Amino acid sequence: MSDLFESGGLADDAPRPLADRLRPQALADVVGQDHLLNPEGPLGRMVANGRPTSIILWGPPGTGKTTIARLLSTAFNLHFEQLSAVFSGVADLKKTFGAARQRRRMGQGTLLFIDEIHRFNRSQQDSFLPVVEDGTVVLVGATTENPSFELNGALLSRAQVLVLRRLDDAALEQLLQRAEAHYGEPLKLTGDARASLRAMADGDGRYLLNLVEELSSVKTVKPLDSAALVSAVQRRMPLYDKSSEEHYNIISALHKSIRGSDPDAALYWLARMLQGGEQPLYIARRLVRAAVEDIGLADPEAVHQALAAKDVFDFLGSPEGELALAQCVLYLASAPKSNAVYKALGAAKRAAQEHGSLMPPAHILNAPTKLMKNLGYGAGYQYDHDAEGGFSGQNYFPDEMAREQFYTPKDTGFEREIAKRLEYWSKLRAKRGGEG
Repeated sequence: MSDLFESGGLADDAPRPLADRLRPQALADVVGQDHLLNPEGPLGRMVANGRPTSIILWGPPGTGKTTIARLLSTAFNLHFEQLSAVFSGVADLKKTFGAARQRRRMGQGTLLFIDEIHRFNRSQQDSFLPVVEDGTVVLVGATTENPSFELNGALLSRAQVLVLRRLDDAALEQLLQRAEAHYGEPLKLTGDARASLRAMADGDGRYLLNLVEELSSVKTVKPLDSAALVSAVQRRMPLYDKSSEEHYNIISALHKSIRGSDPDAALYWLARMLQGGEQPLYIARRLVRAAVEDIGLADPEAVHQALAAKDVFDFLGSPEGELALAQCVLYLASAPKSNAVYKALGAAKRAAQEHGSLMPPAHILNAPTKLMKNLGYGAGYQYDHDAEGGFSGQNYFPDEMAREQFYTPKDTGFEREIAKRLEYWSKLRAKRGGEG
């Protein structure tokens, strides 16, 4: 199988990046994706059965998508054809499909690898459907974006989506050991610096090997410690793209850490977003939402804290204003939790939809005209402030609708006190002739 350099017309001894020189030559050599490649995994079973099918490889950069595609073409003895959706258009696709049909007539199948397949528009994605259906090509698409949002449903129905995982620490260490074997000597790093190097890679194997290649040019006798390593190579910010799914993943992680009453995890995700350049107003909006959705009346002060954090940031700006967001995150995460208000509103909306446009009972309708008074508007209304205990116990639901309980306070925080009040009023309502 010709590699990228051979297909580009470069000689074997041409300079090649370390990541390409160490590209696995067999599926068993791919690190970090055992859940796909082991004998029970989807790719392992596919190879064992000898029946290639179209797939979409979804995962972060540097996790082996291109490598897996190339190795699958070898495993199934298919011609490997690669296009990038960034640089290709309709003309390129037509030419590629035509060549694949010609090969098929001569008994040679084609594995078509489309990098960044989500960059193709809807009509371009639709052009794959006939050639995938009739077997002209086995399509392997690669994407870093969620296929559910970026790919046509018709295309997804014809290709299995396989999720590649970011490389964990053990997989990155395997790559370091392969690099050391290639160079014939260990990296001149202390144990802590070696761990820091893996952390810098942020799960990206290609980036890790690029760092190793950069380190290979550093002349040193004494092993580099973490500080020396950072000064020798450029540290990359943790993966965070405000326009990608990661944007939504991390704000979700922040919200759920707050809901789960984990202040430290919540603070970590806040820091990730701030370091990634997220708009503070976007974070503040989610904090307000968390305050009303997951805390509510268990701590009525929570929403005030969230709104105050937004105002403080507007007043101070960055970086000082970030402390207000951090304070709010810690307050919300450590506050008592209740979604009773959230559930109550949902239940009330469902009841409103089910019962239609029922009128309020006549006794609570205003009667500004004589006609309305004659029709009974306001008749029998009891002014609660004049009733014993400031509570009349009258029915306020429509006459045609039985009383329902939408709001059930939780036994936590301030809602514990609200529950006591509601229980007290329920007993009074039953005693004074209303429904309990």
